[in-house]
Amino acid sequence: MAKKKAQKAAAETGHWGEGGELHQRSKKGDQPLTTNQGLVVADDQNTLSVGPRGPQLLEDFIMREKITHFDHERIPERVVHARGYAAHGYFQAYKSHAKLTKAAFLQDAETKTPVFCRFSTVAGSAGSPDTARDVRGFAVKFYTSEGNYDLVGNNMPVFFIQDAIKFPDLIHSVKPAPDRDFPQAQSAHDTFWDFVSLNPESMHMLMWVMSDRAIPRSFRMMEGFGVHTFRMINKKGEAQFVKFHWRPTLGTFSVIWDEAMKISGADPDFHRRDFWNAIESGNYPEWELSVQVFSEDQANEFDFDVLDPTKLIPEELVPLTPLGKMVLDRNVDNFFSETEQVAFCPSHVVPGIDFSNDPLLQGRLFSYLDTQLSRLGSPNFHQIPVNKPKCPFANFQRDGHMQMEVPTGRVANEPNSLDDGSPREDAMAGFNSYHAAEAGEKRRLRPESFADHYSQARLFWISMTEPEQRHIVGGFAFELGKCNEAKIRTRMLGHLANVDQSLSNRVAEKLGMSGQADTIQPRVPVRDVQPSKPLSQYSVAPESLQGKKIGLLTTDGIDAKLLDAIAIAAKKEGATLAVIAPTRGAIHTSDGKELATDDFLAGAPSVLFDCVIVAPSAGHAEMLAGEAAAVNWVRDAFAHLKVIGFTDTATGIFEKASVATDADEGVISIDSSTLSEFIKQAKRHRIWDREPQLRTL
Repeated sequence: MAKKKAQKAAAETGHWGEGGELHQRSKKGDQPLTTNQGLVVADDQNTLSVGPRGPQLLEDFIMREKITHFDHERIPERVVHARGYAAHGYFQAYKSHAKLTKAAFLQDAETKTPVFCRFSTVAGSAGSPDTARDVRGFAVKFYTSEGNYDLVGNNMPVFFIQDAIKFPDLIHSVKPAPDRDFPQAQSAHDTFWDFVSLNPESMHMLMWVMSDRAIPRSFRMMEGFGVHTFRMINKKGEAQFVKFHWRPTLGTFSVIWDEAMKISGADPDFHRRDFWNAIESGNYPEWELSVQVFSEDQANEFDFDVLDPTKLIPEELVPLTPLGKMVLDRNVDNFFSETEQVAFCPSHVVPGIDFSNDPLLQGRLFSYLDTQLSRLGSPNFHQIPVNKPKCPFANFQRDGHMQMEVPTGRVANEPNSLDDGSPREDAMAGFNSYHAAEAGEKRRLRPESFADHYSQARLFWISMTEPEQRHIVGGFAFELGKCNEAKIRTRMLGHLANVDQSLSNRVAEKLGMSGQADTIQPRVPVRDVQPSKPLSQYSVAPESLQGKKIGLLTTDGIDAKLLDAIAIAAKKEGATLAVIAPTRGAIHTSDGKELATDDFLAGAPSVLFDCVIVAPSAGHAEMLAGEAAAVNWVRDAFAHLKVIGFTDTATGIFEKASVATDADEGVISIDSSTLSEFIKQAKRHRIWDREPQLRTL
């Protein structure tokens, strides 16, 4: 009994490090944490580095053992980012950026650099649904004239942890429990929330993951970020720090939680299908690549550390500098050969782009290459066509499993005097690391400048619109409500109180746990912050139907004039129209023409569309009103805050759905000559004012 009490105390108390990280110490009689060789580990929270803010050391055998074992846990599926989808395209700079970087692909506005871009969820397996609440990977391989450059990021600008040595712990906590192998592709369980609640550094990222950002409407409507601080270097050797941003030209949009869950059942491939169809139809997704540029002196003036991957730089502090655009215009020919075998590594850079001492980035530089060796089974993975540079490459590396090249000649070493044609170094054109001066003791020590875990979480919260805040509250309440351990819930409520007291109170009320939050003392005082408008999706979202989908539920005998008017309006706005009928076969319009439908009622619920129209013919309106799926079509569209157009013949369906035809400005009576109000309202994406009337909890 005494031993169990001691174990419990050790699990819930510990020592807080200089960066605000928790070190849980073993008690007398407890099993100490060791390496696989039995060596007792003194610090499992920090990688060995030169000084607290210096580069990490390759000699850190503890970190390398831990990461190597983690990288090899799955064969052949990726451990993380297993469910992905990708396409080919090109990147084109707007102008020369020679003052910023010497990278060749950023020098000429006429150059189109081929790219391969892969989007993915992080936690789920390859068979999990697209719309799980999760971080999304956003990885781009540039096939430049100087070699391949991989910009490997996410759809959120920060991350859960500050040091790569914690990555296996993070992913183990969110993956299915090892004893029962569930839940799949979910963070709504005890092990995840226990881990993050014992790591205050996760609080900022949790705000993003509990927001609508974690359930994007489409890959085409999703931002991307490089997450870390990188360097850009020009031909003069002048260096600047940069943060990478991808902005979709369609704007950034999401679905809401109830909708996401229903989409997962109706179409688990929702994002894949949307992406494939858009490219096949010629509606090529496009993003603008920008950077935040700042000097080391500027960085030293910020009240946060730019080497901390749990922090972002508000755009009010450092505005975005646009570099160019990426257009994805070709689907893959073979999913396995390309999407599944593509290998991204943050260490794949070109002259003019270099790293910072961000400890998470430093660990990734080792981990990704090690992962590819395991997953693709060979050091020759670069010879797979999707990974192969499109510029000439030559070296003395030979043989190995799955060698597909046939090198000639007798020389496989340098220097040599036996082959004048063999590859040689090029000090001018070659890659040279930035000459940063580094000094410090060899220590496992997190910087004190990493210790503020709540101020930027608060920044995110106060920057949200009221609907976005409602959804964050709902996200926390849903996830924590799935935790069986009350101590995890009370601990998280304590963290949320440090972010914002009203946030904690609102989550506690939804959980039925008002007044039960733990008191958690921040390592450093939480700063006063000002809202940052670009952090909110909907404060800056364009009012547009471009790239969105209109669902038209109708029947045999549909009004031909109305159908033509809707089709013309959709095309004008850059939207896609899908005609849904009770059955899959063709129907006829009021003028007798045959119309091939796009889907049928049971297979196309309203969750699959951005806005909807219900327009049965008079002769079939009663039949449609007798279909539960049609009633749910309207009920769900209303509950998901969508704009709904209807004809007079549809009122019976609305009555059965208990949706008033004058409920709000988003429920609109239409005919062939009065579509303009429907289009105007549909451009708003959602009728946010409707939500408080529908959900009290």
